[in-house]
Amino acid sequence: MQNSQEELPGAAALASFYREDETKREFTEDLRGILEVIAGTGKYWHDWAMLKSLLSFRLKQVLTEYYESHMAGDIGSRQNLISGETYPDLVKRLDQALDSFVEGPPFTVQRLCEILLKPQSIYPNIAKASLALEKILLVTSTLPVCVDPYPSLPLSNSSAHEEVVGSQEQNLGSPKQNGIQDPVAIVDVEMVDAITEDEEKAETTEQHEQLDSMTEEPSEISSDGDTILAPVNGVNAAVDT
Repeated sequence: MQNSQEELPGAAALASFYREDETKREFTEDLRGILEVIAGTGKYWHDWAMLKSLLSFRLKQVLTEYYESHMAGDIGSRQNLISGETYPDLVKRLDQALDSFVEGPPFTVQRLCEILLKPQSIYPNIAKASLALEKILLVTSTLPVCVDPYPSLPLSNSSAHEEVVGSQEQNLGSPKQNGIQDPVAIVDVEMVDAITEDEEKAETTEQHEQLDSMTEEPSEISSDGDTILAPVNGVNAAVDT
């Protein structure tokens, strides 16, 4: 290994964060830098237990930001989310899914860090974000700690994707499940398709709920008593009786 974990950039800040009481923790620039490197490379170098505590903390922060926006919006009167569960239940379920990774992070950790760094620019609401996070944390394959030299600067998303795909094709840093290497490129495609499908379902559900919540205007009966005029999307449509 090029450097010991104690010598890695941000290692001191991460260790201090890990030792700190959860109520006093802060997401500092040094800690953000660690996630930026993961988002830019698809690899990780720091101690997994410490890194997991950082991901858990940031996950809760992001979900809180989404939920506050959800409550402040037009649908804020509904305490339950589109999934039907309460916000505390959602946070608990996703955090437990993250905590279940003992040996190392999920192989989808790169996408996880991307969302945790710029959540609102990727998913506009908590429904889409929670579905994506759920899919990311449902995998079972994990990444081994990287032994390559730690990058001096985070890579852009495009170059990071090319590097990760290239390294996977060369069987470097491949995720493992029960000691068996997985066909990562295929799984990644399936993951994207699954997330996209659930996003579409979330959007459709939102549209249906918004339509259901619209106030229905009373129907009008014509003077001859033969036709009912019912408002449809703001326009009176004639319906024969």
